[in-house]
Amino acid sequence: MRRFFIETWGCQMNELDSQRLAGQLMQQGALPTDDPAEADVILLNSCSVREKAAQKAYSRLGEYRRLKAGRPDLLIGFCGCVAQQEGEDALARLPEIDFVIGPARVGELVDVIRQRRSGERVVATGFPAERRFDLDAIDREGVHKGMVTIIEGCDKRCTFCIVPYTRGPERCRPLADVVAEVGYLVRRGFVEIELLGQTVNHWREPGGDLDFADLLEAVATQPGVKRLRFVTSYPRDFTPRMVEQVGKHEVICPSIHLPVQSGSDRILRLMGRGYDVDSYVRLVADLRGARADLALSTDLIVGFPGETEEDFHATLELLERVRFAQLFAFRYSPRPGTPALRLAQPAVEDETASRRLQELLALQRGIQREINEQLVGRTMDVLVTGRGRDESQQTGRTSCHRIVWFPASAHPAPAGELVSVRIESAQTHHLLGSRIGGDGAPEPARRTSLRVLSGA
Repeated sequence: MRRFFIETWGCQMNELDSQRLAGQLMQQGALPTDDPAEADVILLNSCSVREKAAQKAYSRLGEYRRLKAGRPDLLIGFCGCVAQQEGEDALARLPEIDFVIGPARVGELVDVIRQRRSGERVVATGFPAERRFDLDAIDREGVHKGMVTIIEGCDKRCTFCIVPYTRGPERCRPLADVVAEVGYLVRRGFVEIELLGQTVNHWREPGGDLDFADLLEAVATQPGVKRLRFVTSYPRDFTPRMVEQVGKHEVICPSIHLPVQSGSDRILRLMGRGYDVDSYVRLVADLRGARADLALSTDLIVGFPGETEEDFHATLELLERVRFAQLFAFRYSPRPGTPALRLAQPAVEDETASRRLQELLALQRGIQREINEQLVGRTMDVLVTGRGRDESQQTGRTSCHRIVWFPASAHPAPAGELVSVRIESAQTHHLLGSRIGGDGAPEPARRTSLRVLSGA
């Protein structure tokens, strides 16, 4: 029996791309393995958001290519955003790589393998007008939410970001296709749906007048949808109608990721973000007005070219002002071809950027701990995601996206099930609780496994 191994780096969109790659291989009779030495096909699905991503990817590929010694039939594929960025150069740099596939071409994996088996080293990159979305060729086993792409690519051109170059221009899927995929997932037992896009709230009906507010209405009212998330939102694309939808539907999770990137108007202009701090804060107020229990997370970059101590302190002030439930913060990472490299601004020294990042994270830890402590004593629905650090614990996510650890009972809940958990204490990055009603007979499972692909 043939085996395949996939290593995935990066965001939810990369995760879904890997599910698509796996599903196609399984439809051809291959089975997954956790050991690359057992595999007949090895795929590295890469991310290019951070600096030196290409070097890291090549280093890992170098480890895999050693497995080719004495195994001429082993195929190694380079996939994802770095693969799109490198293209033909990857084949020249590592002769052991058999093919390169960009994010927009993952649906062509079987064709690419067929070409390689016939003797051709293949580079499948670029952004075709039509992308294959075969719902029966997605391996979602072990996944605790059903991810649905609604918009691909990005047209924003933020000066620090490489995504428009690796995932291409925006392409929206028709509402009917999105609703059909959501229904497909619900019928197979998924209780949580996550809509994906680099700028998810910039979705528009191709050739029509509908926008993301209409799509939220259509998906949130689908029978069987119990949780609905969307990521990643772009601040200036939110409209009052979209904000209204967030408050209107209980199934929309009270958790929104809203990247701000900086608390300085001057830096936001250099980044090309298209909004200022006050407009961002007004949007936050509108969202919290629509949903009082909303948990906000954000992205921040420190050390962007030209960032002064005054700019940095404005970012610290924004954290105090908004009080995010979660923060993803990074030092500025130069990316090839991005406009930030051409800005007439002084670079921030590494030591200074590192200090600022640690100061930012220290402030956030205090804020985050205080926010989490407000949840102690509440009973919350938790979507079980698996075991904790050992067999005595289980872990899951609340609707507000907090991680919860709770003792495994005599009848552990299966992954993908919703259980009630009373929050007993709070840490900075997770909550601790006890499952209610977990010591008796197990509750009926609320979703089914998809390891055997539908239609296979």
